Amino acid sequence: MAGNGLVSFFTVLVPIGALLAIIFAGYFYKKISGFSEGTEKMKEIAEAIRIGARAYLRRQYRGVAIFFVVMFAILLALGFAGGGSLGALFVPLAFLTGGFCSGLAGFIGMTTATMANSRTANAAQKSLDDGLRVAFQSGAVMGLIVVGLGLLAISCWYLLLSAFGKSIPEISTILLNFGMGASSMALFARVGGGIYTKAADVGADLVGKVEAGIPEDDPRNPAVIADNVGDNVGDVAGMGADLYESYVGAIVAAAILGFSAFSGDLALRGFLLPFLLAAFGILASIIGAFFVRVKEGEDQVLLKALRRGVNVAAIIMVIASYFGVRLLLGAEYIKVFVAIIGGLLAGVIIGRLSEYYTSAEYRPTQQVAETAVTGPATVIIDGLSVGMLSTVFPAVVVAAVIFISYYLTGGGDFSLGLYGIAISAVGMLSTLGITLATDAYGPVADNAGGIAEMAGLPAEVRSRTDALDALGNTTAATGKGFAIGSAALTALALIATYTQQVQMIDPSFQFNLSLTNPQVLIGLLIGGMLPFVFCSLTMKAVGRAAQKIVVEVRRQFKEIAGLMEGKAKPDYARSVDICAQAAQAEMIVPTLIAILAPIIVGLLLGVNAVTGLLAGSTVVGFMMAVMMANSGGSWDNAKKYIEEGNLGGKGSDAHKAAVVGDTVGDPFKDTSGPSLNILIKLVSMVSLVFAAFTLANSLANLL
Repeated sequence: MAGNGLVSFFTVLVPIGALLAIIFAGYFYKKISGFSEGTEKMKEIAEAIRIGARAYLRRQYRGVAIFFVVMFAILLALGFAGGGSLGALFVPLAFLTGGFCSGLAGFIGMTTATMANSRTANAAQKSLDDGLRVAFQSGAVMGLIVVGLGLLAISCWYLLLSAFGKSIPEISTILLNFGMGASSMALFARVGGGIYTKAADVGADLVGKVEAGIPEDDPRNPAVIADNVGDNVGDVAGMGADLYESYVGAIVAAAILGFSAFSGDLALRGFLLPFLLAAFGILASIIGAFFVRVKEGEDQVLLKALRRGVNVAAIIMVIASYFGVRLLLGAEYIKVFVAIIGGLLAGVIIGRLSEYYTSAEYRPTQQVAETAVTGPATVIIDGLSVGMLSTVFPAVVVAAVIFISYYLTGGGDFSLGLYGIAISAVGMLSTLGITLATDAYGPVADNAGGIAEMAGLPAEVRSRTDALDALGNTTAATGKGFAIGSAALTALALIATYTQQVQMIDPSFQFNLSLTNPQVLIGLLIGGMLPFVFCSLTMKAVGRAAQKIVVEVRRQFKEIAGLMEGKAKPDYARSVDICAQAAQAEMIVPTLIAILAPIIVGLLLGVNAVTGLLAGSTVVGFMMAVMMANSGGSWDNAKKYIEEGNLGGKGSDAHKAAVVGDTVGDPFKDTSGPSLNILIKLVSMVSLVFAAFTLANSLANLL
C-alpha cells in the first residue's frame, strides 16, 4: 500500500493535469489562428456569425447574472443562519465559481468555433486533411477547456479548503454548491442556446426551403446567419456547458461516496481517486488528439480517423486507471477498476447505438425516408416509432453497468456498491477531452459548409466540406448518445450521494423508500411528470420563436426589392436579434421549474418524497432524452438521405415531406432532448445542496 507521500503527490498531480489541458487547448487555439480565413467574402460572413454569437452570449450572461446574484444572497443567508459552520462565504462563492467556469468554458469553445469555421472552409480548398485538422482542433479546444477548467476548479477548491482546515464532509458540501452553480449555468446555456438555434433553423427552413424553394445556406435567406450563429451558441457553448457539469458532478459524487464507502486512511484515498482518474483521462485525451489524421481521397475513413483518436485515449485510460486503483486503494480493491472499464464501454456502446438509429447508412433511418413517399404524416409516425424503440438497448446497457458496478465492486457492501456505480460514471467521462472534441467538431464543419456555399467556393471544396459535415452529423448523434448515457449514470450517482448526505446531516433519520410509502409514490409521480412539463415548455418556446422568424423572413422577402434575385442583401442582424430576444425570454420558466421543484417537494413532503422525485425524473428523463434525440436524428438524416438523390431527390414530394419531419425533429434533438440531460442532474444537485434546509423545515416532520 502506498504511503501518505504518494497521496500528497497525486493531490498535486491533479491540478497539474488540469493545467496541461488548458495549455494544450491554448496550443490548438494558436494553431487554428495561424490558418487563413480565406476570401474577403468568407471573412465577411464569418465576422457576421461571430458578432451574432457574441451578442447573444452577452445578452444571456447579463440575464443569468441576476439569477446568480439572487442565489448568492440566498446561500449566504442560509450559511449565516446555520451559524456559518460550513463556511458561510465559501458556499456561495463556490456556487458562483461553478457557474462562472461553466460559462467561461462555453464562451471559449464558442469563440474558437466561430474563429475556425471560415478557416475550415478555406483549408478544405487545399485538402480534406487540412479541413479536418482545423475543425477537429477547434473541437479539441472545447473538449480540453471543459475538462481542464472543471478539474482545475474543483481540485483548487479542495486544496484551498484543506489549507483552511475544513473536513471532508465540509469540503463535500462546498463542492456540491460548485456543482449546482455549474448545472444552473448549463441549463441556461442549453435551453437558451437550443431555443435560439432551432428557432432560426426552423424559421429558415419553413420559409426558405419549403415556401421559397431556395437551397439551404442560401445567402438570400435572412435567417441563414442566425442559423449559423445558433449552431455555435447551442451545439458548442450549450453542449460544452452540459458536459462540463456532468464531468464535475460525476467527480464530486464519486468522491463523496468514496469517502463514505471506506474507513480510516482509505476514506481519503477513495475520495481522491475520481480526481486522479480525471487527470489520467486528460493526459489520455491529449495523446489521442494527435492521432486524428486522414489522407486526401480517404473520405470514407474520416470517421475512422476520429475514432482512432478516441480509441487510443481509451486504451491509455484503461492502463492508467489500473495502476491508479492499485496505487491508491490496493490490489484488494482492484474490482473498482472493472467498474471504470464498464463506464468507458457503456459510453462507447450508447454512442454507437445512437449512430445506428440515426445514421442514413442503417435501415431505421432509411425506412423513415421511405415513408416520406406517402407524405409528412407517415414520416412523423415512423420517426417517433424509431425513437421509442431506440430506448431499449441504452436502458439495458445502463442497467448492466449498474448491476456489474454495484455487485462486483461492492460484493454485498451497500456503500461500496454505490461507489462502484459512481466511479463507472467517472470512467465514462474520463476521456471527455477527446470525446467532446469529436462532438464540437460537428458545428464547425456545418458552418464551414454554409460559408463555402454562401461564398461561392468551387464544387470540389463543397464536396470536401459536405464530407466533413456528413461526419459531423454522425459525431453529433454519437455525442448526444454519450451525453445522455453519462447524464443517466451521473444522476444515479447523485441520487446515491443524496441519501448519504441526508444520513450525514441527520444520522438518526431513517429512510422509508418503500413503494407503499405515499410520499415516495407522490415523489415518483411528480418526478416522472417534470420531463414532460419541461419538454412542453421548451418546445412551445421554439415554436413561438420560430413563428417570429417566419414572419420576419416573409417580410424581408416581400419588402426588400431585388432580394430573391440576389441584387440586394437581407437584414441578417434583425433575425439574429429576434432569436436572441426570444431565447432569453423563453429560457427562464423551464430553468426555474428545475430549481424550485425539488425544494418545494422537500418542504411539503420530506426527503423520502425528494428521493422518489429524483428517481422518477431520472428514469423518465433518460428515456425521453434518448427517444427525442434519436427521433430527431432519424428525421434529419432521412431528409439528407433523400437529398443525396434517393427517392426522388431534392425538390420531390418525398423531400418536402422529409423537410417537415426534420423541422419537427429540430427541437426534439437540439433543444428539449439535450436539455433533459441537465434537468435530471440539476434537480439532484439542488436536492443535495438544500438537503439540510428541507430536513429542518419540511412539513412532513409534522405528520
